[in-house]
Amino acid sequence: MEIIQKEENGIVFLAFKGRLDGKSADEAEQTINSILKGDNNRLLFDFEFLEYLSSAGLRVILGAAKEMKRRDGKFVLCALNAYVKEVFEVSGFGAIIPIADSVRSGINEIS
Repeated sequence: MEIIQKEENGIVFLAFKGRLDGKSADEAEQTINSILKGDNNRLLFDFEFLEYLSSAGLRVILGAAKEMKRRDGKFVLCALNAYVKEVFEVSGFGAIIPIADSVRSGINEIS
């Protein structure tokens, strides 16, 4: 898995490529935790190129969402493919974590 990070207009963007599973969850969690050590309060995950998401990946995403809620921040997931979107729907996380159809609409949601 590859994570590309950038910051623009006070929003931290993380683009995930590949698989977010038991093998890559620790790396993703470390990357996210290093961002959350700062006082960032707007976080956008771009899942356009995320091919697979396991329960270990869901745990990492839920942890980030909880931390953003704790600090009164804004958090959104964007551009989910059909498989990843189904994982969120089946798990029920889609009801508690904002999901946008595109990065542009995600930016609008947290701006």
